[in-house]
Amino acid sequence: MTLSLMFEVAMLVSSVCGVLVAAWLLWRARKQGDLQALAGFAIMMAIWCFGHVVLFQGYERVGVYIILANPLMPTFFLHFAIRFVNSGAAKEPMLDRLCQAVPWFYLTSFTVVLQSWWMEAGDAISTLDTRSFFIFTEAGTWNLAYTVLIGMLAHGVLLFGWYRHSGNKRRSILAMFGVGAWGLLLATSFVFPSFGISWFPYPMLLLPTYLLLLVYAVVRYQILSVNAFANRALLWVAMMLVILCVIAVISVVSGRVGLQALASVPSWQLWLYSLLILVVAALIYQPLSRLISRLIYPGASLNEAVLDTWSTQLKEAQDWSQLIAIGERLLSLQIRRCVAIQLKHADLPVQEQNDALAIRVSRLETDWHFVLIGWDDASPGMRLTAEVFASLFSTSCGLLERSLALAAAERKRMDEQHLVELGSLSAAMAHELRNPLNIISMAAYDAPVETRQHIQAQLKRADRLVSDMLVYSGGLNLQIAKTPLCALVSSIVTQAQLDGVVVELEIEQTMELAADPQRLQQVFINLIDNAVSFLRNRPDGKLCIEAKVQDQQTVIQVHNNGPAIDPSLQGEALFQPFVTKRAGGSGLGLAIVRRIVDAHGGRIRHRDDAGWPVTFELIFPQSIHFTNDGIRHE
Repeated sequence: MTLSLMFEVAMLVSSVCGVLVAAWLLWRARKQGDLQALAGFAIMMAIWCFGHVVLFQGYERVGVYIILANPLMPTFFLHFAIRFVNSGAAKEPMLDRLCQAVPWFYLTSFTVVLQSWWMEAGDAISTLDTRSFFIFTEAGTWNLAYTVLIGMLAHGVLLFGWYRHSGNKRRSILAMFGVGAWGLLLATSFVFPSFGISWFPYPMLLLPTYLLLLVYAVVRYQILSVNAFANRALLWVAMMLVILCVIAVISVVSGRVGLQALASVPSWQLWLYSLLILVVAALIYQPLSRLISRLIYPGASLNEAVLDTWSTQLKEAQDWSQLIAIGERLLSLQIRRCVAIQLKHADLPVQEQNDALAIRVSRLETDWHFVLIGWDDASPGMRLTAEVFASLFSTSCGLLERSLALAAAERKRMDEQHLVELGSLSAAMAHELRNPLNIISMAAYDAPVETRQHIQAQLKRADRLVSDMLVYSGGLNLQIAKTPLCALVSSIVTQAQLDGVVVELEIEQTMELAADPQRLQQVFINLIDNAVSFLRNRPDGKLCIEAKVQDQQTVIQVHNNGPAIDPSLQGEALFQPFVTKRAGGSGLGLAIVRRIVDAHGGRIRHRDDAGWPVTFELIFPQSIHFTNDGIRHE
């Protein structure tokens, strides 16, 4: 292969790399103006390199014109440098003005290119094998000077950014300067023939590496996936070098033992050499992989033992708070930095923290997802560790969620079994208690009137308590039917002992509710009795029951102007069994009401913001699902 052919292949590879890199940057950049400008630089470099290929193929005029467009390359790079630097702490009015002047830089560059074409600023000379190579003419001095000037301005902007920025952006700029020095070394040989220096541009054979290294220096702290690609690429390069060295050694040894060329080597020897190469590659693969991983991800020491420890300890969490505590401890110990985990869950609201490093884990639709917060200035190794841990932590969240759901289902099953046992026990107790109560009632028949009345009152209270226990502990079989709501409540009010309490009904005569009439009657009896017990002997005692249809639901509100409920009893505690401050009450009335309402698929709550001291609001769905026999079972 001649030197000219090698140069042509290098330029073609550079052109292909430029197009691929530009396409990848545009795909990942989206709305990032700095990476879009860098993609423009990659495209211009691809076009510039392709100009050399066109020139070598004999299309001298086209090739020269393409190469003379080189001022556009540093212009795109200047655009990228301004957008990359002009953010955060380095945002300056001067950079804003430069950013506004970018279109003028592009216009000037196009003008220089057009002038170079018009003044024939480039030409072609023959190389050793008669192929054409580009040189600047005297008129091309302005083109070359302008290109150098724009490049210096771009690096001056980067230098300003290095001075003002910190963290990963500062490290990226430093890496860009290193890559820029490498690119200058490669490109310097391009102008040697223009100055009469008869030396083949060997450095330009490595030009494909410049663009790849430049892009890697820019995005390695922004796009973590590029580090994984670089890790594999560097490993492949290292393996190729090792294989080349082995082949070289084999060639030397073969020459000394009389083998003239590898082509004349017997087949069994070629198999032996290949086997040797494969064995050597297998032996050095893991050590090289670990070494290169440490170069790409400094500070990361992930291995199977660490991952197994993380997985085991995260599985030990019994609730969300414990899972967060274990996760923060494991990751903080691994990276030697304090890390906060913010878990967004229905049972655990997110607590915003001002930690430098944080991981926010939330449930989206059917899966758990994570977001790294404050990791922009972390090293690639630390970010890799955080992403691996966050992925494992998200999996642990799903496992804990399923575990808690199974535990809740088991508790519900045990509660239902307990209710069945309690119902059986209550029925037996009711039977056993009512027999002695009947005997006491008959024995008190001959007692004095006052004593008999007192005994009868207490017997009624005991009987009511037994009845309430049977209702609360027993199963509910609902006979659903269309029930006229106004007529039902009116009949209950008519039969109730109101003791002077005024009752108002605000229910339409035609309103119907799909419910069990007997159970619904029990709900209103309990609520009215409960209200009357607090309103009795009050001159202004008033009870109001209103119903309306709202959002495809029947909303019933039972108001009274009695004393407000003690704050210690409000909420869920108000509907717990045996919780009451009512004299002579069993503490089961509201608990029974909630059981019946829940069995209908509705809900009940206490309100103190409806304009009355006490309001109980019942919400029933408009539609009830029937079984085949017309019975809904709880």
